[in-house]
Amino acid sequence: MNTHTPPRFDPTRVPHLLGSFAPVTEEVDVADLEVTGELPASLDGLYLRNGPNPRFTPIGSYLYPIDGDGMLHGVWLSGGRARYRNRFVRTPALEAEERAGHALWGGLESMIMPDADQVGPELAGTFRDLPDINVVRHGGRMLALAESACPFRIDAGLATLGREDWDGALPAGITAHPKVDPVTGEMVVFCYALEPPYLTWSVIGRDGAVTRGPTPVEGVDEPMMIHDMALTGRYAVLVLAPVFFDLAAAMAGGSFLAWQPERGTRVALIPRDGGPLRWATDEAFWMWHTVNAYDDGPGADAPVVLDYVEWSRLTVGPASGTETEPVSSGLTRARIDPAAGRMARTRLDDSRVEFPRVDDRLIGRRHRYAALATGTGRADLLPGEYDAVRWYDTETGDSRVWQAGNLSVGEPVFAPEPGRDSDGHGHWLTFATDRTDGASWFLVIPAEDPAAGPVARARIPVRVPLGLHGCWLPTEA
Repeated sequence: MNTHTPPRFDPTRVPHLLGSFAPVTEEVDVADLEVTGELPASLDGLYLRNGPNPRFTPIGSYLYPIDGDGMLHGVWLSGGRARYRNRFVRTPALEAEERAGHALWGGLESMIMPDADQVGPELAGTFRDLPDINVVRHGGRMLALAESACPFRIDAGLATLGREDWDGALPAGITAHPKVDPVTGEMVVFCYALEPPYLTWSVIGRDGAVTRGPTPVEGVDEPMMIHDMALTGRYAVLVLAPVFFDLAAAMAGGSFLAWQPERGTRVALIPRDGGPLRWATDEAFWMWHTVNAYDDGPGADAPVVLDYVEWSRLTVGPASGTETEPVSSGLTRARIDPAAGRMARTRLDDSRVEFPRVDDRLIGRRHRYAALATGTGRADLLPGEYDAVRWYDTETGDSRVWQAGNLSVGEPVFAPEPGRDSDGHGHWLTFATDRTDGASWFLVIPAEDPAAGPVARARIPVRVPLGLHGCWLPTEA
């Protein structure tokens, strides 16, 4: 059903459907990648990355990074050799469009949904699944993750097994950015919704069983967009920026997201033991991604340190027209006082950065290094496109940068050196695509001297579009 007549949409004029972002439609397997340099023998496992990749030319609208079918890109490493495979996350909507031979659903902003004559009664009038943001392995399941919905389970060969709701225990789904506690093995998740309860959190045990079902977060009484979270030993940390869903505006052809800075930003500290919720408030800012968080001392009133990439306002969708200052961003540290309900924010680095990562073994604990995709300012890049990787040292305040030249680089992911417990020993992994000829590479950068650049580059014989988030999955014994 078409709920309104959308404005004329020309996908050939959407920057995030062109160049290094342009989708690919072929699923390929390459057994032995050409390698420049030498792949470290210690790397034995799978580097896997997800990202939006429309199977057919979009209709109605296309909003990066929210719209688009999920496509997984994997590089398997073993014995100094590498192989590659990519696969779509095969949702019911994607399969219906493949039967039709063209797109049936519009982008989220267009509100175009097919009717029963096109897709049958079960899919008619529904939003499409969008498990295109992240991928995680936990409790025996490998999951392609959507913004705030049920993920899709994937097998070891990247074939789609179906929607995952943990045997009905998490029927509304989870966030695209769950956090796994490396000490307890628990995966803590949240989910926001358009209807009450608007925000819930849950816990999935090390074995994949749900140990805490959806628990409402008190004090959230309207639908809000929350992209990421952080975890400490004591708290789940949620940043509630003033971004609200406006379905009435969307049905009338306007934006479905409303930025209301006068309402400020709140941070929810949710005790993992089920204790009383703690809130802190500050002036408005937007956050896509956290770096990490930790408790800075013992006791329930100890400060919480949260590192994240701060934006001065929402950076997706059309501008409201009321902004007078250009959007600004940078690596930021917030020191949150649970007792006083206040937070002090300090800008650590003003560089244009995003896609921050730490050694996942340090999630919820004090970290030293943060790796981020960054821009050098030497190239005219789109939002979400970066031409360097920056490593920030939280102890010294120093940064080291590898400039990628003509390569557009993605999120860096850490692969620890087996048997070493330091985040300074291992390798950072990412995909990169050459803006001049479309050639794509898998890069391996040493943690000991990251500014020296890759020690190995594996040539991907097909283009890998710029995407979003991924993980390193060492081979399980």
